[in-house]
Amino acid sequence: MQDTASPATTGPGATTPYPPTERTVPTRAKERASYDRELVHSILDETYLCHLGFVRDGAPVVLPTMFGRVGEHLYVHGSTGSRPLRNTRAAADPGLPVCLTVTHVDALVLARSAFHHSLNYRSVVVHGTAVAVTDPEERRIALDAIVEQAVPGRSRDSRPANTKELAATAVIRLDLDEVSAKVRTGGPDDEPEDITLPHWTGIVPLTRGYAQPVPADDLDPSITVPDYLHAL
Repeated sequence: MQDTASPATTGPGATTPYPPTERTVPTRAKERASYDRELVHSILDETYLCHLGFVRDGAPVVLPTMFGRVGEHLYVHGSTGSRPLRNTRAAADPGLPVCLTVTHVDALVLARSAFHHSLNYRSVVVHGTAVAVTDPEERRIALDAIVEQAVPGRSRDSRPANTKELAATAVIRLDLDEVSAKVRTGGPDDEPEDITLPHWTGIVPLTRGYAQPVPADDLDPSITVPDYLHAL
């Protein structure tokens, strides 16, 4: 996603790391944690699916949902009837405390011992308070960003939401203030006494790919697959 909407990613503070906090410093494998702004952005921008966690009626809830990044803001949308999204609009409530996560699995790590099996991964965890977006222009930017996050170029090749659709859609914003990334790379960490065991060990790399687009049954045959889908 482009960062033109946020001075924090284009001005003097563009490369300033996110400040570690009590919630963003991991209790295990602290050496894998990073607060590098560019790393965080790259992990977020490589996907369009996040998991949004919050507390509802005293119990934790985690929802998979699409998101979009614009500068130092993350946007999530949903139905106006959704309880967590309604809570962000309550006059007496400053917003909804949430935790948003994104994870890429890059490889399976197969050790000689079951205990040391692992994953190579890149993840981002964002803590903060989600607030409702009510400004019409920011809502437009947010909804376009969510589409663009999944398929760059698609927002310009589809009908924008109409008045009825906008009225049924809630948009929330989570600022990138309390953020950390965590990355594991490399091979297995076997115990020295296990090195001679007769078991295969190493990594199994994983890749994400796209198959050939399948047109809708009612698509006009004269409309060809757009270039931005070929670019995927």
